[in-house]
Amino acid sequence: MRITESRVRMSNLQARILTGVLLGTLVLGMTWIGKWPFVVFALIIGGGVFYEWNILTGSQQTPLARVCGWICYLVIGLVMLAGFPAEVIFSVLLAGFVLLNFLSGHNAGWVACGFAYSSLLAVTLALLRGHEIFGFSSVCFLYAVVWGTDIGAYFCGHAFRGPKLAPRLSPNKTWSGAIGGTATGILCGKCVALFMMHIDFTDFFIPVLALLLSFISQIGDICESSLKRYFQVKDSGRILPGHGGVMDRVDSLVAASVALYVIGGASVGDFDSPSGLFNFLQNMTYAAL
Repeated sequence: MRITESRVRMSNLQARILTGVLLGTLVLGMTWIGKWPFVVFALIIGGGVFYEWNILTGSQQTPLARVCGWICYLVIGLVMLAGFPAEVIFSVLLAGFVLLNFLSGHNAGWVACGFAYSSLLAVTLALLRGHEIFGFSSVCFLYAVVWGTDIGAYFCGHAFRGPKLAPRLSPNKTWSGAIGGTATGILCGKCVALFMMHIDFTDFFIPVLALLLSFISQIGDICESSLKRYFQVKDSGRILPGHGGVMDRVDSLVAASVALYVIGGASVGDFDSPSGLFNFLQNMTYAAL
């Protein structure tokens, strides 16, 4: 019996690693291409999230609200592809959120929140990538922290186990996994900052930013786990072998992407080019030499 369980775990791990490598290659390739192909790619990912959200929360929705939700998401996509500035995109997003709340009746919020959740992922990723020289490296920094946190948490949690992190919300997560994941995420983020952006390894802001993003990404993961627990499902979907659904794969990324976008935009005072934060940090490094 134990041999069979061990083989099943190994098979799941192999599927998880293979799927992760293929997905990572695809995501990095599309991020490197940038421009409108990446915007379309981000919208497809967000659309996958919105589809799984609607399946998961279908019992709490009305058909009218669901159709209107997809119409609103289509409008967001068209506004993004048309190249409108961030203030217009977020105004449309807010208008869609308010409209969907109004149409959802006594279950106000389920479709609206799903629309906002999936749209924010697509919008913030696209704006972080942008057309600037630091767009690619800033999104790679985001990936490094989020993926590093996820991988570190997975392996440290299985190796050390120990006390549960949030047993009522996500029973499989442990403190050892959270700490190991955070440390891995910070290290991965610092490596990207050093080798891709040439930001001094001793720069204090980078590990603090990576720490914050790692923490927020884990909060996002726990929130999605609590949502699945509320609807009594294990995975949001089955499209990704070893990983579950699209929501299962990007739950951490949504929260971290929004956080990095807000921090970057607020730091440089330009929400159309939030990656300018890393340009500023690089200039600080050069000035210190």
